[in-house]
Amino acid sequence: MNNIPYGFRTREDLKKDTRVRTFLDPVRIVASENLIYGENLLLHREEQITLENSNAAILKDKGYFILDFGCEIHGNIKILLWYIQGTKTDGLKTARLRIRFGESVSETCSELGVKNSTNDHANRDLILVAGSLSGNEIGPTGFRFVRLDLLDEGVELSLKAIKGIAVYREIEYKGSFNCNDERVNKIWNTGAYTAHLNMQEYLWDGIKRDRLVWIGDMHPETSTINAVFGYNQSVPESMDLARNSAPLPQWMNTITTYSIWWILLQYDFFMHNGDKEYLKQQKDYLLELLTLLQKYINEDGSECLPERRFFDWPSNEDIQAKHIGLQAMMLFAMKYGASLCGFLGEKEAAEQCRQSYSKLQKYKPTLTENKQAAALMVLAEAANAKEVNANILMKDGSRRLSTFLGYYVLQAMAKAGNMEGALKTIKEYWGAMLDMGATTFWEDFNLDWLENAAPIDEMVPEGKKDLHGDCGAYCYEGFRHSLCHGWASGPTAFLSQYVLGISPAAPGFTEVKICPQLGGLEWAEGTYPTPKGNIWVKHTRLKDGTISTQYNLPEGVRLVK
Repeated sequence: MNNIPYGFRTREDLKKDTRVRTFLDPVRIVASENLIYGENLLLHREEQITLENSNAAILKDKGYFILDFGCEIHGNIKILLWYIQGTKTDGLKTARLRIRFGESVSETCSELGVKNSTNDHANRDLILVAGSLSGNEIGPTGFRFVRLDLLDEGVELSLKAIKGIAVYREIEYKGSFNCNDERVNKIWNTGAYTAHLNMQEYLWDGIKRDRLVWIGDMHPETSTINAVFGYNQSVPESMDLARNSAPLPQWMNTITTYSIWWILLQYDFFMHNGDKEYLKQQKDYLLELLTLLQKYINEDGSECLPERRFFDWPSNEDIQAKHIGLQAMMLFAMKYGASLCGFLGEKEAAEQCRQSYSKLQKYKPTLTENKQAAALMVLAEAANAKEVNANILMKDGSRRLSTFLGYYVLQAMAKAGNMEGALKTIKEYWGAMLDMGATTFWEDFNLDWLENAAPIDEMVPEGKKDLHGDCGAYCYEGFRHSLCHGWASGPTAFLSQYVLGISPAAPGFTEVKICPQLGGLEWAEGTYPTPKGNIWVKHTRLKDGTISTQYNLPEGVRLVK
């Protein structure tokens, strides 16, 4: 108890924040006006205000500057203000500073309400009234860039420093991936970082907007966590929060399919971690949810889920694509529900799920050109992988994807044996975000947005499209668009699961399958975390085209074919 401060040592309501705080310097000044000596003095300074005015940066006469912290972070900034000079009508030695956080440079220059610029979910545009010798901490939100404007005329500020404060879970990157294609390596690492930033008190969707537990959005994100970090408490705590917030017959996050995603999350969590006691805690809710879902199967095997029917945003206005996607989701629910009931010893419930699965399989909807819906039907074993790949998934290259369900399009391509196409899609679609200055992956993306667009890490030149402010759709138009969204991290999980080829064959990784698919890669190696330790593999393409595999399994993990 002596490590708890005296003032609240005896409290019973203490819950430790598992996150840490790290100070970061800005790496460059993007733009400025009326900033004197700034470039040399704001980039590398101490975190504590001092009495000495040596080498302070001066901002005057309604000046401003924009700082770049080098990468997207979640957290705060700390403004160390040494002294204020100038005439004040109120007689106080204070100054009004406007602070604008941005995931892009253009967002730091935006006005609330214009191009959907917003303070939704976290304040990112606010006014600070600050005095001399002050250390003011502002945030938290998600950002890479910060703009500071001096709002008062005839005032001069002496600034000692502006520091970034990154707030994150300090966890080990147990998983790894490396291959002969550096663009693919960078995408793997960027996806891992995107998921990591969203592992806050709970597992969030985004660190600027959607700082919420959207249970239906978590599956690609938790797949990345499984491949990179292994077990993390943010996952079961988020699953429990969603369950407790939606007592049946309510749907999680008010969306029918999101309760189905919870079933898939439970299955993956058990397969990766083998926590039988945790699974038992879900039994009553799981059985009741499966019974509820079975009521929404028509006699012909088609789904008839009620409102709110949601698949993903790019499919939201396509009624047939949405129906196909929901049909696939119902197939998943019954397939994985049967497995979970089997693990729990609930034989009757497992059999009911199997019968419902067979009934759903009899229904054969006509597929549309929607790639996401078609891919999920392939993965639900309700459509032919090679036909779907040739006729739908490969059409228009990497266009008509979504960052959320694009993960499953990649899996469907791999299932069809088109690993070269999957890798090409990863490099073209997710890689294009990196080309435009991204350091994390976005809530959504469309290759058509790139035409005449400026990168997000520059001021938008005259005649160029603002990639952040002028693009987006649905709930993420313009600056409301999140440029760090956990559901977009899918390529990281995909590369570990399909290129390295590692997947659990029994709960808790007591058994593992290693089935590499290199596509056009010459070699790939990496690690995958399990409860028993890391699995290491290296795959090398030989001159005759075959793949040589080396591997090291931790004790207690058995390789199966």
